[in-house]
Amino acid sequence: MTVRNAERTEEAPRRRRFSWRQALVVGVGIAVVVATFAFVLPKIADYRDVWGVVKGLSWEDIALLAGATILNLLTFAPPWMAALPGLGFLQAFVVTQASTASTYVAPGGVAVGMALSFAMLRAWGFVSAAVGLAVAVTGVWNQLAMLAFPTVALVLLTFTGDAHTALDTVAYLGLAIFMVVIAAFAAALSTPSLARRVGDLAARIASWAKGLIRKKPVAWDGESFVRFRERTNALLKRRWHVLTLSTLAGHFTVFLVLLTSLRVLDVTGSEVSAVEAFAAWSLVRLLGSIPITPGGLGVVELGLTTALVGFGGNQVEVVAAVLVYRFLTIVPTLGIGLLAGVTWKRYRPEELPVETSAPAPPPGATL
Repeated sequence: MTVRNAERTEEAPRRRRFSWRQALVVGVGIAVVVATFAFVLPKIADYRDVWGVVKGLSWEDIALLAGATILNLLTFAPPWMAALPGLGFLQAFVVTQASTASTYVAPGGVAVGMALSFAMLRAWGFVSAAVGLAVAVTGVWNQLAMLAFPTVALVLLTFTGDAHTALDTVAYLGLAIFMVVIAAFAAALSTPSLARRVGDLAARIASWAKGLIRKKPVAWDGESFVRFRERTNALLKRRWHVLTLSTLAGHFTVFLVLLTSLRVLDVTGSEVSAVEAFAAWSLVRLLGSIPITPGGLGVVELGLTTALVGFGGNQVEVVAAVLVYRFLTIVPTLGIGLLAGVTWKRYRPEELPVETSAPAPPPGATL
């Protein structure tokens, strides 16, 4: 047997194992989606009754929903504009819509969107270091917000005299993870020597984890973290407040779409208060970030419905509001994102700052 044939023989089982893993993930995702929409939700509320509630929306209600949706779409771009100097609103909007849309159609969740964002920005001429920093910082800020919201909701519910066992558990878990992430991030940015140790430890852990699935060790180490620390400190020193405020605005406008959906579909404040809606939303978004299905499809709908009905919402009206909310936060971005994915090359910035620019890619370069 030749060396090449031996290599092929060794690689074949790996490909088969990988395809089985892929099939298992896809199968679980499909099962969750089918179970949610074909069996569980119809038992909570008959779809004919749900459609009857949705058909009762007035033009004023539709205008409120449209306004909340547009506001949400407009808040996608600012965090990226803060994290990547030289990135304009239109370019940031195209990148975020395309990358978010990819998380709805491809398994892998946030990782798929991050990879697509990186590829598009590099093809536009941004240097790898600046793009990598922007991807990392926006990702960290988004995850910190998602981890912090359940704890904020728990505090608000405590002040209003309400309690929810599931939320308490997730809130405390989120707070613990939030503190660990904050501590690790602050430590990595504090001194070069500590950043180097944190980076070496992270590289060893990541290489060990990749070794379990027979992948090569990571190519980065503690020195990479030192360079990352220098770039991150320089960026955050100038733009941390803009990045933080724009990230929070992006998250809160998503919640605004949910709250608007609840109110126009007659889930009143006496049934589910704004604080309770925020608690349910923050809990389910954190759980939905686990990449079981693309975009948390099925997981979010079932979780939100269960939590909101548990707080006292009418079953039919809650299901209607949740489905409208999910439609408005997925379908517009999916449509715009797919269009952006086809036309993204024409939005290349005409001029970039020196610190974020790279040589233009050769003609005909693709993602």
